[in-house]
Amino acid sequence: MSQAFGPEQQRIGNQQREEAITALNDHFALARLDITEYQARVNRASGAQTYAELAELFRDLPQPHPPFLAPPSVPFTAVPPPPPGFPPQPTQPYYPPPTGQQYAVPPPPGTGYPSPIAPYGYDPITGLPLSDKSKIAAGLLQIFLGNLGVGRFYTGHVGIGIAQLLTCGGCGIWSLVDGIIFLVSGGTDADGRQLRN
Repeated sequence: MSQAFGPEQQRIGNQQREEAITALNDHFALARLDITEYQARVNRASGAQTYAELAELFRDLPQPHPPFLAPPSVPFTAVPPPPPGFPPQPTQPYYPPPTGQQYAVPPPPGTGYPSPIAPYGYDPITGLPLSDKSKIAAGLLQIFLGNLGVGRFYTGHVGIGIAQLLTCGGCGIWSLVDGIIFLVSGGTDADGRQLRN
């Protein structure tokens, strides 16, 4: 008499063997298996031919298991209708908790604690970190005292400030154009942060 053929006797392929070895890697990384037991189980997984042989490797281990060894999900069962005279109650299906590694999502910029990268927040349009310097102050300093490079010293661009100081702001033209650019489109400070309005 032949024995009944069940799903645990179905043959497996390389994909199932690789998924089992990946799950064993996770257990080894969590120190649930020592090196000799890990190597023995990986060798058994490499030579396994049926689902039952792979299931035996995870019988004494908690999750994670290979996806094909996961227990079947519980089907949604309908609630019997209420007796006459009672209003129907809304029912919601059961969703099992998520499995696998979970990650925390950081709050969006500008909420909660200030970021060490952008202590003055982020520009809502470009998303770039904001400077503690003002583009209006930088522009006005550049227009009125640009021959001395004061606007560039204010934003932290010392090299450009010295060049403007030595050339008298490019005979006044460079500093004037620089100041207008600051006022119209802003700019960045020496750390690359966008100047505030």
